[in-house]
Amino acid sequence: MLNSLALRLFYRELKQGQLLLIVFAIALAVLAVTGLARVSERLQVAINGEAAKFSAADRIIDSPAPLAPELLAKTDSLGLKRTDSLVFNSMAWSNEAFQLVTVRAVGDGYPLKGEIELADGPTKALPAQGTVWFEGRLTALLGSSNEIEIGEAKFALAKEIRRLPDGGFNPFASSPVVLMNMADVAATKVVGPGSRVTYLYQFAGSREALKALDTLMKAELTSSQRLRDVKSGDSPIAGAVERAERFLLLSSLLGIALACAAIGIAAQRYCQRHYDVVAMFKTFGASASEIRRIFALHLSLVTAVGVVLGLAGGLMLDAVIATFLPQELASYGAPLLRPVLLGVLTGSVSALMFSAYPLLRLLAIPPLRVLQRELTGSGVGVWLHALLSLTAMALLGFAYSRSLALTATVVLGALLLGLILFALGFVMIRLGHGAGLKTTNPLQLALAGLRRRAAQNALQLVGFATAMVLLLTIFALRQDLLEDWQRQLPEGAPNYFLVNIAPEDEAPLTQFLADNQIQSTDIYPVIRGRLSAINGEALITNRQAEEGAQGRVGIGRELNMTWRDSLPANNQLLAGEFDGAVDGVSVEAEVAERLGLKLGDKLTFVIDNLSLDVRVTSLREVRWETLQPNFFMIFSKEALSPFAYTSMLSFHLADERRQQVVELIKRFPTVSVLDVGAMVSQLRNIVAQVSLALGVVLALVMVASALVLWAQTEAGMSVRQRELAVLRTFGAGGRLLRLATTLEFAVLGAVAGLVAAVVTEAILFMLKTWVFELNVNWHPHWWFLAPVLGAVLVALLGYWRCRELLSRSCLSLLRAQE
Repeated sequence: MLNSLALRLFYRELKQGQLLLIVFAIALAVLAVTGLARVSERLQVAINGEAAKFSAADRIIDSPAPLAPELLAKTDSLGLKRTDSLVFNSMAWSNEAFQLVTVRAVGDGYPLKGEIELADGPTKALPAQGTVWFEGRLTALLGSSNEIEIGEAKFALAKEIRRLPDGGFNPFASSPVVLMNMADVAATKVVGPGSRVTYLYQFAGSREALKALDTLMKAELTSSQRLRDVKSGDSPIAGAVERAERFLLLSSLLGIALACAAIGIAAQRYCQRHYDVVAMFKTFGASASEIRRIFALHLSLVTAVGVVLGLAGGLMLDAVIATFLPQELASYGAPLLRPVLLGVLTGSVSALMFSAYPLLRLLAIPPLRVLQRELTGSGVGVWLHALLSLTAMALLGFAYSRSLALTATVVLGALLLGLILFALGFVMIRLGHGAGLKTTNPLQLALAGLRRRAAQNALQLVGFATAMVLLLTIFALRQDLLEDWQRQLPEGAPNYFLVNIAPEDEAPLTQFLADNQIQSTDIYPVIRGRLSAINGEALITNRQAEEGAQGRVGIGRELNMTWRDSLPANNQLLAGEFDGAVDGVSVEAEVAERLGLKLGDKLTFVIDNLSLDVRVTSLREVRWETLQPNFFMIFSKEALSPFAYTSMLSFHLADERRQQVVELIKRFPTVSVLDVGAMVSQLRNIVAQVSLALGVVLALVMVASALVLWAQTEAGMSVRQRELAVLRTFGAGGRLLRLATTLEFAVLGAVAGLVAAVVTEAILFMLKTWVFELNVNWHPHWWFLAPVLGAVLVALLGYWRCRELLSRSCLSLLRAQE
């Protein structure tokens, strides 16, 4: 009987359109979350896939010893593609000349991602047995030759390498790279027991298989072995990829916040429209449990319809967006199950948690409301609504992002927004107090309307302000991320690095660059040394720590150090003074934190078997993701003057002037030339694709926010219709009502814009500090533009939605209330 009554009530209200608002709100919530999650995951997979070309694989294991056959058999069972490589140093001989080279021996399938850039074009082929591919600077170091000798084997120099996909960016690398077929390693007899060899195992495959590999290797790898991916820091795109992923996660979290706001607004309106129905049920003897069952079933049906419509809309949205993406991004698939489950979870949890408080108030409606319509019932405190809302948002946010920092930022932003809007509720009443119902002044009439509908307007402010906060946050972060990446890769960024410059070559090399009108960066001296003690306490290595030695663990390898009179452009001083003190050293902040260093600490370095004591005078933050030389330690020139050094510099040169690089190599054969032009070009391509992804997400959030604004305006139409009927009866003219209505919405929009500016600044501070590691910059112009923009948008939207009511006659409005 009750189920039949609930179904009849559901069908009647659906047919009459009374359920459209809450169905639309749930559908909008599910559509926003499913669509944003699906598009975000597609773009996330695509960006990682493109970035993986910098590593030649999705995952890489590097190890000082071969992996056990049993472990490799387990990896093969996961369905991943695999290729193996060896990296070792050896002397190369040719025509009585010799040169230390880095030999990269690769097996079939290399590279799994990307291509090898040769002088005659890209390829996926490998060197034939008996031949090697080489970096161009090798021939300059060994002289003109067609073959070299490595170990006990001779190899023909077949093709010149411009760039390996996993070559990385290391301007301090002094040895030219030689690419060899894995089948030729045995013939060299260089690799044997005790040889210093790095074994590389590269994998590519599906996300599920890669996750299984990650889980397997966490349990199997030792401390001397490492599992890497495109976000591990070895790739120059790592920082951009991580920030892009965080941005895409944030966009979906804001989509969840958008969904919560939409459902909360709709649930409040839904319950208000059923106050009279509940009063009638109670008047006719219905018990509280029977009413709960009716509305529980009713809400379940509404939620189910909204979720189904939202899922369909979200998947359609993803399909439409995919048609506008470049082919290299659209070709990547993305998992469907998670966005669908997230959409269902969002619709269900939001409908339950955000409807709980309005439903409890609805069930508390007294039967006397049939006679006294102003009665609404006491119910539970509004604190429960706030608690349930924040809990729902936190659960949904963490379920999607698995990031405590992102979730906490969104929840704290929502809490701040709620507190400000709660305080504004009282201010709005004060603004409208005493305005009365004068029908001669549109501003007074608008303020009176704000006062009369203070509760409803507070809800509308929630929707308007939430939508504007989302827009401002996404827009500001997108701009800051793009500007940050553009600062890393400005026009004219260096695409050539010169390393191993001898002191006697500095002057003639500088003159050569000037004669050829090649603009270069500063010359950086490079000295290698090891940190041996801190405040007199000797440091131990990682291996000694593993063997049980007691003491502070050092860096564990030699460092490339330099001297400077001024702070490098891509460094930011965090503490102390970069004053060039003779006995001072400036330390990179993360190294200082790991070693527990503070200003004034005494450091002992060993350079060329000599000891050097200095004190920490400053701490620096270094932008490692820039294609620039960076150093952990920067000294004064006087401190390092007793030691031998080489130098490095970089410059930009257009492709059509490449012949000048060849001339430079011939004139300065001992100088190593690193060509990173192909890497810069590929990095720019990745950043361009990330920029497109950010633009797509911004457009999605803008559309979803506009839909929430429209839904919020729709929520108050019935109350506004009754008021317009009364005002028309008292003689208010059409022009007066149009102006008053427009002004009322404009005031709401201006207040929402001002609130949004305040809350967005706070959210951006938290995001940039906790999540994105960006410089915090304020937006004072928002404090003027946001209220103006909010007033214009909301006024236009409100007037457009009310235009049909404003054009009706008094009789038509009265009949509509019957």
